[in-house]
Amino acid sequence: MADKGTSKKITSVTGGETSSAVETKQFVASDESKTKARNLRIFAVICWILAIGFQIGAIYLLAKPPIVMWQIIALIVADLIFVIAGSLLWKKSNRFDPASEKNTIRFFIQSQLGLIAALIAFLPLVILIFMNKNISGKQKGIVGGIAIAALLIAGVTGVDWNPPSVEQYTQQTAQVESLTGKNLVYWTKAGTRYHLYSDCWRINTKKTDEIFQGTVAQARELKNITELDSTCEQRARKEKGLDIKKAADIEKDAGDKTK
Repeated sequence: MADKGTSKKITSVTGGETSSAVETKQFVASDESKTKARNLRIFAVICWILAIGFQIGAIYLLAKPPIVMWQIIALIVADLIFVIAGSLLWKKSNRFDPASEKNTIRFFIQSQLGLIAALIAFLPLVILIFMNKNISGKQKGIVGGIAIAALLIAGVTGVDWNPPSVEQYTQQTAQVESLTGKNLVYWTKAGTRYHLYSDCWRINTKKTDEIFQGTVAQARELKNITELDSTCEQRARKEKGLDIKKAADIEKDAGDKTK
C-alpha cells in the first residue's frame, strides 16, 4: 500500500509489536524471532561440526605419508567455507535473539562464538602442520601458509564488530519512542539507516520502489540497520519543539528506565 506523503509501496514487516506506549520496556525477542534464531543456530552448529570434520580429515592425511598436497588443501578450503557459513548464520541469529550485556561472559561467548569456532576448526591443524615430520620444509611453507591464511580469514569473519544486545535494542527503541511516541520505523533494501517518516526525502528517491516499515528490532533483524537517520531525527525534534539538549535528556531518561 502507499502511505500518506509518499507514492512508494509500503511493506509492513509482520511479527513485531509497534507499540505506542510512552514508557519503553526492556526488549524481549518475540517467540517468532526466537524460533528463527534457534533454527539459524542449529544450522550454524552443523556447519561448524562439518568444518571440524574436514580439519580431522586433513590431520589424518598429514599422519599417513605420502602427503598429497591437493587433498589437504581441498580439505582446508572446505573447512574454511563451512566455518564462514556457520559464523554468518550465528551472527544473524543473534540479531533475532540478542544476549544481555549484564552477563559479560555469556554475552562475549554468544557474540563471538564465530571467532571461537574458527580457532577450534583451524588452530590444531596449523600447529600439527608445523610439528609434522612427514612433510618437507617447502610443503610446510605452502600448506601451513594456506592454513594460517584460512585461520585469519575465518577469524575475521567470525568476529562480530558491533554485536547486538538487549540493552542496545532497548535504548534504540526508547530513542524512537521518545521522538514519535511509537516503535515504528522505515527502511529500504539498500538503506543503512532507519527513518521515522515514510516521506523522508532520503528514502523517496527514483531508485526506491519499496519502503519497509516495522519495529526498530525488525530493522536490525532483517537488514542489520543500527542507526537512526539524522534528518528524520531533526525533523521529529522540530515538530515536538525540542532542542537538541532537551531531546537528548528525554532519550536518556527513557533509556535509564529500562535498566
